[in-house]
Amino acid sequence: MSLDGKIALVTGGSRGIGRAVVERLARDGAQVYYTCRTEPRLLGATGIRADHEDVGSVEAMVAAVGDRLDILVNNAAINPGATLAEVSAPEFDRVLTVNAKVPVLAMRAAAERMGPGGRIVNLSTLNTVVPAPGHLLYTMSKGALEQATAVASRELGPRGITVNTVSPGAVETDMLRSVNSPEALVQTAALTALRRLGRPGDIADVVAWLAGPDAGWVTGQNLRATGGLLV
Repeated sequence: MSLDGKIALVTGGSRGIGRAVVERLARDGAQVYYTCRTEPRLLGATGIRADHEDVGSVEAMVAAVGDRLDILVNNAAINPGATLAEVSAPEFDRVLTVNAKVPVLAMRAAAERMGPGGRIVNLSTLNTVVPAPGHLLYTMSKGALEQATAVASRELGPRGITVNTVSPGAVETDMLRSVNSPEALVQTAALTALRRLGRPGDIADVVAWLAGPDAGWVTGQNLRATGGLLV
């Protein structure tokens, strides 16, 4: 599958799933830009310093990419692990900004630069259908992004732009380890049909397919890439 000549932007592309997506799209031939909060370090892609707690990061990152964009992958997200009792107004605003507001504004900005064949892929989570205590803000914000994806697919479809969601299950990342005990991760792997946790590359493969030419007839969908944790 070739993405030769395509220009891609991946938010939160310095580690975990985002990094795997950056590397996969670049390997498939795309010119890849990615946002990161620290100094850009990935080879074969162009890093853009951005803090997605600031909505101004949207304009900054698309300006860095230029007037044309073929692929947008909204991956950047935060999960403070807050329960209902721990939710505060500032934390609510922070999580919803990073996980929902910035991705929606990024979709709008990307669509303005896309022609027919444009691809938007939003990263969500299995938790929107398997809610987990202690992840209220994260789950709620990802549910909002899923609904925005569905509406955007209807609005952008007449222009030949597809908009889809990928919802990973348990994937070995720093975020997963930060909000789960080692024992919980062992149990999760045992409950997964493929008997292991996901790897970032597993999700990158799904994203790359949706971003490529073979997925042109797929839009408005939520692909639950869970290894059989949910069947």
